[in-house]
Amino acid sequence: MEWGWDNARAILGLVLIVAIAWGISENRKAFPWKLVLGAVGLQFVFALLLFAVPPVRDTLFKANGIVDTLQAATRAGTGFVFGYIGDNTTFPVDEANANPAFFFQILPLVIVVAALSAMLWHWRILRYITKAFAFIFAKTMGIGGATSLAVSANIFMGMTEAPVLVKPYIKGMTRSEVFVLMVTGFATIAGSVLVIYTTFLQPVMANPLGQLLTASIIAAPAAVALALTMVPETTAIHDRAHEPDFEYESTMDAFSSGATVGLQIVLNIATMLIAALAILFIANELIGALPEVNGEPLSIQRILGWIFLPLMYMVGVPIEEAAKAGSLMGIKTVLTEFVAFLDLANTPSDELSDRSRIIVAHAICGFANFGSIGILIGGLTIIAPERRDTFLSLSWKTLLAGTLATCMSACIAGALPAALFLGGS
Repeated sequence: MEWGWDNARAILGLVLIVAIAWGISENRKAFPWKLVLGAVGLQFVFALLLFAVPPVRDTLFKANGIVDTLQAATRAGTGFVFGYIGDNTTFPVDEANANPAFFFQILPLVIVVAALSAMLWHWRILRYITKAFAFIFAKTMGIGGATSLAVSANIFMGMTEAPVLVKPYIKGMTRSEVFVLMVTGFATIAGSVLVIYTTFLQPVMANPLGQLLTASIIAAPAAVALALTMVPETTAIHDRAHEPDFEYESTMDAFSSGATVGLQIVLNIATMLIAALAILFIANELIGALPEVNGEPLSIQRILGWIFLPLMYMVGVPIEEAAKAGSLMGIKTVLTEFVAFLDLANTPSDELSDRSRIIVAHAICGFANFGSIGILIGGLTIIAPERRDTFLSLSWKTLLAGTLATCMSACIAGALPAALFLGGS
């Protein structure tokens, strides 16, 4: 396996990211160096376990077939409800480059996965997996039981759904614990949309399900480390009971509740996509009237690429590809990761190598964007209205810490040999 300067630079990127978090810390004298070292070590252990251990790697690789099955199952439902709009088998589209009816064929997958996830939670399968990760995080990083449960839940659930599991404890959480809760929500993605992003990347990336699942898992300890570096704990933490405070009455209740939540997510995604792409189009039309730069018209994507170029170079992307990678990171931060994943899937191979594509996928695999600030604060305020001032005071720090946490995941992908991530079964 080859290892060179790009990999070494990603190691330096890890150090620099932690240094940035320490530099803006509320108490630089309380740097949790043991926790940071433990978190980084845990990131490498998880990455190596998932990609260097053949049985685990092969299982993840074969699990991509589950996504194909879920897609086929979704088409069975959308084809029945929407007819040929939901399933092209009746009246196939002749144009080779025609896009599918996104709302009717792609987004309904979220509803199916949300319903399935709710049933897996009710059957205690997902619950036990979540508690296992919570145990690992609590033991390796020394965080409280309720906090560790919320951190692990964010790997599989959304940033507003995971806090529901620890709803009784949020009122009594310290400011640092609340920050950990918020940052982890921004550094990971929900399982429902993870499957959607996997479908986007299947044509252009090997083992996309494994890549994105790994990105979400290793971003969790990074989020904890950065959160407690920026807002160090100043009071003694008393471990709390950490049984999930979330139950369904029956399998049918889980199914219907999950499907309803999935529909809400679909409507939110569709609304955000319409607004975001429309605003992006308007902005590009206005900027395009300005003089060209290097023989090409200006665009929001190009400007964001220049702004985020240093960050993406730092995480291990070669300099000749860093502008494109920066553009994707900028789109994710300013608009939404959904648009960024769509753009990543459509990026030609001459603009991003396979290795860089994996690094970028890790970097954009999180909810940290401007629009999510309002969603997160709104969701948390419903759960714990008495902590609204705390949520508001930490909002912009949460955006920064969540972005840096996904970049730490990208550094892990950049530091390890590319063959480790590109290998199959």
